[in-house]
Amino acid sequence: MKDLLKNVVYAGVGAAFLTRDKIEELRGELVNKGKLTKDEGKEFVDDLIKKSESAKDQLELWLTRQVEDRVKQLNLATTDEVADLRRKIEELQVAINKQSGE
Repeated sequence: MKDLLKNVVYAGVGAAFLTRDKIEELRGELVNKGKLTKDEGKEFVDDLIKKSESAKDQLELWLTRQVEDRVKQLNLATTDEVADLRRKIEELQVAINKQSGE
């Protein structure tokens, strides 16, 4: 029953978006209703926080990859590429100024 309850909670509330406060609130409700003991509630909170953090990390990694893929598809310059071009322009300006000063 406890595993079923955990799975329902994980799926139902979207573990990736739960805050610690919401998890603690949920734990309190489950303990008060007698669904979990205090020890089980602590274990439940710890487990849910770990899963939430893991899901957030996975979501962030997935989003980063998606954005990078879209930037490549759009053939947009990255910040590093723009900075490199600026550096090259500055070098060329210095070279031109040296030549015109000679």
